[in-house]
Amino acid sequence: MSRTIQYVYKKEHKELLFSYQQFRNIHEAVADAEGIDLTEFLKMELQVEAVSDTKAVRDYRDNYFRKLGFGKITLKPKENRPIGKK
Repeated sequence: MSRTIQYVYKKEHKELLFSYQQFRNIHEAVADAEGIDLTEFLKMELQVEAVSDTKAVRDYRDNYFRKLGFGKITLKPKENRPIGKK
């Protein structure tokens, strides 16, 4: 089941369909949508994970993406619809 990501890239609000089958997390999906290569970032992220807690990894990821020009990156809330109404 796909979800929608809402994000800001270079002060422009955008939306993107996202599925965990294709990407590990929403950050990888938005980087791919904007054509950004994350090879070096992913190597460093694994090293940070090996020696730090999850908060340090999250801080590293947020700071890196902020430097790339991204603003807020979130999953759009799901809509609760009654059964049979699609």
